[in-house]
Amino acid sequence: MRALSTFAPDQAAKIRFLLTDIDDTLTTDGHLTADAYAALERLSAAGITVIPITGRPAGWCDHIARMWPVFAIVGENGAFYMRYDHHRRRMLTHHFAGAEERRANRAKLNALSVKILSMVPGCALASDQNYREADLAIDFCEDVEPLSESAIKQIVSLFEQEGAQAKVSSIHVNGWFGQYDKLSMTRTLFAREFSSKLEDLLPVCAFAGDSPNDEPMFAFFDYSVGVANIQTQLHRLTHQPKFVTPSKGGAGFVELADCLLAAKKITNS
Repeated sequence: MRALSTFAPDQAAKIRFLLTDIDDTLTTDGHLTADAYAALERLSAAGITVIPITGRPAGWCDHIARMWPVFAIVGENGAFYMRYDHHRRRMLTHHFAGAEERRANRAKLNALSVKILSMVPGCALASDQNYREADLAIDFCEDVEPLSESAIKQIVSLFEQEGAQAKVSSIHVNGWFGQYDKLSMTRTLFAREFSSKLEDLLPVCAFAGDSPNDEPMFAFFDYSVGVANIQTQLHRLTHQPKFVTPSKGGAGFVELADCLLAAKKITNS
């Protein structure tokens, strides 16, 4: 990883799309700070399209798509994306799986949740589980006392034993049935909403994240950025981000936003 200060201004000035994780990337200690939200506003005003790519649930994503200065949002680690059409006042949602498949998967996840909670002491269903459509989120440190690395690995193993995918975020282990992730649904979003292959837009895209479920994005994007707390997750990563910010969480996101906006200002002056 290289310091964010080495992000060349001529490259930074070309960025038109900023994709970002939310928890511990845009937020700080579970809070969306005024500075981080203002950075979203400033990016949007400068013509940079912001798209959160998150593990958070459909219920949260509906709110974010409607209320935040973002173009769309990918949720539940790639299970769907949402875009709110403000002109037509209509939420547009594209799911990876059809309704019947989602119902069948939910039944399997409900059964799996009972097994995981009984076998891994101290874990719990994520507090936002009721608002999820496609995955099961097991809390290992958000609203419970932090679990050990071995307990986290056990949760992952229990998902995988049942044929589910499992990804570790900074707060949850998310599990689901289906061959998708953050990157695959981001590809779908760009194909459907911008009629573009994501590969063709690499020179104008950047991604910000902080945890292992962001790894497909770190590997794919030439301009992938980890906020400083990515340092605590390196033991779980094969593919690291290309750049790292000086500060953690939302403060690091603000540093990235400032980098991109300063480069655009220099180019336009």
